[in-house]
Amino acid sequence: MWSYHPELLATPVPRYTSFPTAAEFGDAVGPADLASTLAAVEVDAPLSLYLHIPYCHEICWYCGCNTGAANRSGRLSAYVQRLTEEIDLVAHHLRGNGRVARIALGGGSPNALSPEQFELVMRRVRDAFACNDAIVSIEIDPRGFDAPWAEAMWRQGVTRASLGVQTFAPDIQAAIGRVQPAEHIARTVSLLRGAGIDSLNFDLMYGLPGQSAEILADSIDQAIALQPDRLAVFGYAHVPHLLPRQRRIDSSALPDASARFDQAIQAHGQLTAAGYQAVGFDHFALPGDTLATAAREGTLRRNFQGFTEDQSDILIGLGASAISAFPGALLQNEKNAGRWHLRVGNGSLATARGLRRSATDAQRGRAIERLLCAGATDLAGLPDLAEIRERLAPFAERNLVSWAGTRLTLAPASLPYARAVAATLDPYRHNSGVRFSSAV
Repeated sequence: MWSYHPELLATPVPRYTSFPTAAEFGDAVGPADLASTLAAVEVDAPLSLYLHIPYCHEICWYCGCNTGAANRSGRLSAYVQRLTEEIDLVAHHLRGNGRVARIALGGGSPNALSPEQFELVMRRVRDAFACNDAIVSIEIDPRGFDAPWAEAMWRQGVTRASLGVQTFAPDIQAAIGRVQPAEHIARTVSLLRGAGIDSLNFDLMYGLPGQSAEILADSIDQAIALQPDRLAVFGYAHVPHLLPRQRRIDSSALPDASARFDQAIQAHGQLTAAGYQAVGFDHFALPGDTLATAAREGTLRRNFQGFTEDQSDILIGLGASAISAFPGALLQNEKNAGRWHLRVGNGSLATARGLRRSATDAQRGRAIERLLCAGATDLAGLPDLAEIRERLAPFAERNLVSWAGTRLTLAPASLPYARAVAATLDPYRHNSGVRFSSAV
């Protein structure tokens, strides 16, 4: 189905959930930048909220999230208290402007909190913002999820959930530090459906240590049997130089680049044969799911949660390390929970890193988003168009992309190369020493 051209995938590239990427963030921005940006939000502007819970009951070795162990109840209580203070602080700076269309809780693991703490946070959000009709979604770790948590989700109107599955294979679960029996995952699915979840996502991974084609196929089959509405199938990013916890994973057992490519093909073929629609380069959804509808209708977007049907241009991040995205700026809170606590506790917004987006950045970001979401984009007006054409020549020679004037189109066979193609539009990548994950 797809031809393997290793030379085109040799350079690790970003996932492009923003542009510029977080690798370009600096400390030239701060709380005043977020305050002025919030003050400029229009009265009826649609916006989304993201609440980051940087704790997990158990830390998985593969994980790249900003998270720590939820091993002290006082730590969680203090975080929840400070998070509610930040909610009020951001709402104060918005001055009643904006209308929240979506609320997402991620981490870490939001269910590291108690159900009561979760409900406290949700009540504070609803009191602080105009969000009566907001769609609420949450990331769930099957380990530690129970009926009281499901009941709290139902009371708070959560209708979407993403379940961290990764693999069903017990040996590989042990190799990545995430042991969760299949029956536990099935029980969690049953609880979520009973709580009113009508769009359920599974996260699966390929490229894991010891993972063969047969093992991956079995995990996908088990996932399909539980009938999630969506699946995100990611290639494991092994970057122990950035994530010391990954040093516990046996790098000699990881599939090589060719095997990873074959596993991506396998996942695509297996899921589409089962009736799922491919969305972008690593998401899949049942045809009736809103994500699949957005892909068909050309309204698919990409943000820090991956491919989405969320149309808001404003995303406000709350909690340690959370990123806020505005048309003109990307602003990240303090990563360190202690420093985040101090800032918010002193009545200050917690912005510590980020950047102001230039008009060219915004144009380039839109082009990359359209390329990844719709498979085509117009590059008219980009100052380095000639250089982009030159960088894309190897892809064009292999019939992976085509040009019609300034319009660039991905060929159907180019899906595994989408991020590598997007990187040719990114001038930051060509003189950068930052190391990213594998292109596939």
